[in-house]
Amino acid sequence: MWESCTDIACGNIFALLNEGPLTLTIFLHTVIVLPMFFIYFQEKKRVNEEAR
Repeated sequence: MWESCTDIACGNIFALLNEGPLTLTIFLHTVIVLPMFFIYFQEKKRVNEEAR
């Protein structure tokens, strides 16, 4: 079902994520954690402006 991916140009994103835990960690931090920082600072700025 899953085939290993030997180069970065393979078309299957799941095979790329299956290469190792570091790849999965980088992917999850890019997709989930980094946008959370932007949302946090955006909402913090909005709340501070409403408090004035």
